[in-house]
Amino acid sequence: MTTAEKVEAPPAFTHRQILVILSGLMLGMLLAALDQTIVSTAIRTIADDLNGYSLQAWATTAYLITATLATPLYGKLSDMFGRKQFFMLAIAIFIVGSLLCTMAQSMYQLAAFRAVQGIGAGGLMSLALTILGDIVGPRERAKYQGYFLAVFGTSSVIGPVLGGVLAGQDTILGVSGWRWVFLVNVPIGLIALAVVYKVLKLPKRPHSTDRVDWWGVLVLAVGLVPLLIVAEQGREWGWGSGRSIVCYVIGVVGIIGFVLIEKALRDAALIPLRIFKNRTFSLGVVISFVVGAGMFGGISLLPQYLQVVRGASPTLAGLQMLPMVLGLMTGSVVSGQLISRTGRYRSFTIIGATMLTLGLFLLHYLTADSPLWLAMIFMACTGFGLGNLMQPLTLALQNALPPKDMGVSTAAATFFRQIGGTLGVAVFLSILFAQLTPNISDEMRGAAADPQFQHAVVEGAKSSNPADAALAKGLLAQDTSAAGNVLKDSSIIQQLSPALARPFKVGFAESMSMVFLSATGVALLALILVLFWREVPLRMVGGIQAANADAAAAKSDSADADGRVLDQAGLLLGGGEAVSPPSRDGGAGRATDGTGSA
Repeated sequence: MTTAEKVEAPPAFTHRQILVILSGLMLGMLLAALDQTIVSTAIRTIADDLNGYSLQAWATTAYLITATLATPLYGKLSDMFGRKQFFMLAIAIFIVGSLLCTMAQSMYQLAAFRAVQGIGAGGLMSLALTILGDIVGPRERAKYQGYFLAVFGTSSVIGPVLGGVLAGQDTILGVSGWRWVFLVNVPIGLIALAVVYKVLKLPKRPHSTDRVDWWGVLVLAVGLVPLLIVAEQGREWGWGSGRSIVCYVIGVVGIIGFVLIEKALRDAALIPLRIFKNRTFSLGVVISFVVGAGMFGGISLLPQYLQVVRGASPTLAGLQMLPMVLGLMTGSVVSGQLISRTGRYRSFTIIGATMLTLGLFLLHYLTADSPLWLAMIFMACTGFGLGNLMQPLTLALQNALPPKDMGVSTAAATFFRQIGGTLGVAVFLSILFAQLTPNISDEMRGAAADPQFQHAVVEGAKSSNPADAALAKGLLAQDTSAAGNVLKDSSIIQQLSPALARPFKVGFAESMSMVFLSATGVALLALILVLFWREVPLRMVGGIQAANADAAAAKSDSADADGRVLDQAGLLLGGGEAVSPPSRDGGAGRATDGTGSA
């Protein structure tokens, strides 16, 4: 009898138990997903109220830095000491950070408190996916991960609407409206904390004797913080400015130092380098990085098109993104069900990368005159591609490494996707603003020869609309600064009359076209990489079940070894007859000869 035959598979979680645990995980993920979309809508109002409009980027940068740095640390610590306590810690830190943000009196304070929020957010997403990986095998997991994508999709619609509503109120129950953007996290977080404490019942994990790689955390911070800062601020500083070059140098030195430390610490490292020897995992991480750049860089600018070119409010723009969300959820549900039935996922990554590339390419055809329904079709195509790509990508990365590395593999995938997204947003914003001024200037010069535009300028100079009057007088005085002013405040476009606003909208649409075309190139690179990605059969059991099976197998092997020792002892003491140990069916041991007969 082989070891595999001797060891019974440990019991799996039932569907009902999984759904109960999933409710707690989804609430935790909702915190992070909803916070990002709410704040992005309300940040301008917040910055104006705190007299720090020019500093608003730091509130985002601080959150991004701490969330990115915390992600691999949560993964490693949860592998060493268990998931539940760190998931609850992440929720608690996020709640505290949200309360602090509510009390901020300046943009500097808000940036510091957003950094606290980020420390919690770094564990919410990666640990939720890790815990799901513990309780459900990769093949069945595809069905349940659709719920997580539903949370992201719902938050991307509800967040902008809720952020616009809250930020638009002067006060709510005596508290400034924008402060509720952060305060709303507190009751959701407390409910999530209670639900996770109640329903998340995981086997206790024996404490690891490995030391925590704090030096790795410190040096990683030295490497990443300057690079993330220059990614956010490089456009204003200048990519070749002295400050940017200093950030590049410190970042490269820090990353080299991090790699050397991780190499020296081996398995105790924050991100063990051995995991990259697995070709499936290492190529999957590269794909995740590239997809993050294309997804966040391209998709995050869609609301800009809807608001600036089409004149939608932040609230309405959130609702107009609904086709993308529906496409994402449809792609996720369909691929999840089919992966669960067939156990194959590679075809869905190819379909997803192809549809994402096609969707971004179609988006670059949008102009200032494109009908909304056409933009929605292109968004749905892009969302469907993401739904088919993101879920199999996460599954494959978790499946590529042994179950004992579940936390590290999930955190590493999330970490590199976040880095890719940050760089993607920075690069694509730079492309947008580099194109914006010359494109608007060209449109203004072209419009100057149009009699209708000339008439609108003359009428605008006499208009009671301050925006029309200021622009018209500037144009009549041949002031060319109008295009540059849009970079400081795009709301000027919505304040202009349609005739005067048209050159700005056309110039902005052409600039967005270049951004989407650039994102198409990134998505095409992801598609090429996916074509070279080898499929690994999906495991049928979750991480906990696999760990229990390994432990049972090890115990069985130990018992077999003890039996062989007794056999040898029987041969020596019994003059050539071996005394077998008691049989597993409870029967007494029998003396046997060398042929196995009694």
